Amino acid sequence: MIKINEMITCKICSGYLIDATTIVECLHTFCKSCIVKHLNTDDNNTCPQCDEVIHQSHPMNYIVFDRTMQDIVYKLVPNLEADEYKRERDFYKDKGVPCPKDVEVEEKEEREEREKESEAKGDTGDPEQDENNTDFHRFDDQVNLVLEPSSDCPLKQIKRKYIRCSSLATITLLKKFIALKILGSTNQYREIDVLCDGEYIPKDHTLKFVYITRWRTKSAPLKLIYHPKLELEKEKIVKAADKKANKKAQAPQWKLQPKLNYDDDDDES
Repeated sequence: MIKINEMITCKICSGYLIDATTIVECLHTFCKSCIVKHLNTDDNNTCPQCDEVIHQSHPMNYIVFDRTMQDIVYKLVPNLEADEYKRERDFYKDKGVPCPKDVEVEEKEEREEREKESEAKGDTGDPEQDENNTDFHRFDDQVNLVLEPSSDCPLKQIKRKYIRCSSLATITLLKKFIALKILGSTNQYREIDVLCDGEYIPKDHTLKFVYITRWRTKSAPLKLIYHPKLELEKEKIVKAADKKANKKAQAPQWKLQPKLNYDDDDDES
């Protein structure tokens, strides 16, 4: 049992793993609260067990919840899951806020009831067709942002510019939201570009990636600017053509002069 305990205990707090979280680089596992606190203390970026560098600048992005390990711990240690759940509920009760796990259970029960009602009515149950069967990503990490038009933008200001949404939302989804609010339809979302701190943001980037790479050192909310589509490629082509034309006009024209007399070569030899 001693050998097993070494495998299912956290090397930071020496207790059984709770919300087991594994480092991607070295595969060492710790309690989530322990490893997060370690990485947030003095900007640590190394594994507390082997000193392996997790990541130079964003170590928090390279730790993941290890559900398999956590299930093993709960199966091997009697009553651990129930005791931890009780401690968590008591903690949130003292704070006067509902326990997130209780809220999740209630949401799950309500969702199952809606699904049963939808089946009875003959609905498809497809989240894209039946919005009652989706949780709107409320359990994802959230990001606060503000949407504003650029100073020289002909597009109008969104009525509610402050938004809180899933950090997994992409720029494409955000462009569709902007198009729906200011143009009345998502069909023209391709005619809108989104910028952050003066830099164009590609359509496939998530808000989490944008926040980490461009707004991590700044205060919330994440500020994004929308603007009619920038003709970047067209401008590049025009500038390249103008540059080529100017270079051609300035280049000296070299011409070979015909040799008039070849007898001189024979005389010199």
